[in-house]
Amino acid sequence: MAEAADGREAARLARELSPDIAVLDLAMPLWNGIEAGRAIRRTCRRARTIALTVHAEDAYVLSALAAGFRGYVLKSQAAAQLIRAIQVVQGGGIYLSPGISQTVVDAALGKRAIETDPLTRREREVLQLVAEGKSTKEVARLLGITPKTAESHRTRIMGKLEIHDTAGLVRYAIRVGLVQP
Repeated sequence: MAEAADGREAARLARELSPDIAVLDLAMPLWNGIEAGRAIRRTCRRARTIALTVHAEDAYVLSALAAGFRGYVLKSQAAAQLIRAIQVVQGGGIYLSPGISQTVVDAALGKRAIETDPLTRREREVLQLVAEGKSTKEVARLLGITPKTAESHRTRIMGKLEIHDTAGLVRYAIRVGLVQP
């Protein structure tokens, strides 16, 4: 068993420890839980991921499921449900907290659109860091790239999303679940 302070550390620990189950908070710094879950799935194929979060909004639920999460547990119901979620997911099933199921059913029936993400993994990383208030130099340092490359990613993100200011990027990042308000 291990605990991580941020999404990158969670992915690193999963790579080192090769767990069967990874329980991830969606609101982690550096890499949010969804990005950490994607990284874990890439490097540790057998690991199954469960989201533990306060977010019941459609965007968060659908993003987590699209990223391969096998469980989604609301923190308000965690004490009663987390152990059950781990058991179900360990057995190969999918576990959703009550109330979350309707979001998934509506998406499956076409009542809610599952948005496709226009951004690359690196662009999502840059966007999350920008939305967390990091400067271009800080983004570059954290990602191990040059400030010019960080600025290039930011410009490409703004173009793809047709957003023209930092406040708009932050609003978008909140809406799609990259950061919390």
